[in-house]
Amino acid sequence: MTTKDNGTEALTQLGRATPMPASPEEAQLERVPAPHKGTRYVVRFTAPEFTSLCPVTGQPDFAHIVIDYIPRDWIVESKSLKLYLTSFRNHGAFHEDCSVTIAKTLVDLLDPEWLRIGAYWYPRGGMPIDVFWQTGAPPEGVWIPDQDVPGYRGRG
Repeated sequence: MTTKDNGTEALTQLGRATPMPASPEEAQLERVPAPHKGTRYVVRFTAPEFTSLCPVTGQPDFAHIVIDYIPRDWIVESKSLKLYLTSFRNHGAFHEDCSVTIAKTLVDLLDPEWLRIGAYWYPRGGMPIDVFWQTGAPPEGVWIPDQDVPGYRGRG
């Protein structure tokens, strides 16, 4: 990907009608230069209605996903991230695979100083599966808020 000036010239989806990708492999994540290089700050994306499919039964799985990262040189363009996350809607994979694949794909694209994902999956078969992954210890001196997604409580 080539970028000029603020990087927006190279974007292919923002400001355009863009069809939903059929799979994560077809989705095109895009990035732009971080506007405040050298300044540590946290970027948070929350996807409370994430869906994918069980790879065995084909039944839908639902999750509340929270992605936090500290940019280095790049930030992810949000429309491309929305389309990427939506591309999992017809994708069959276990919760752990979806969650860690999303995080590692963003790490490969952005090379952030730090990234974490909290994937809070709704119960199937009576058991929620939450998946957490991060690139390492959070850097000191950066305010990183809690994800504040309550654990599943059922009717309790």
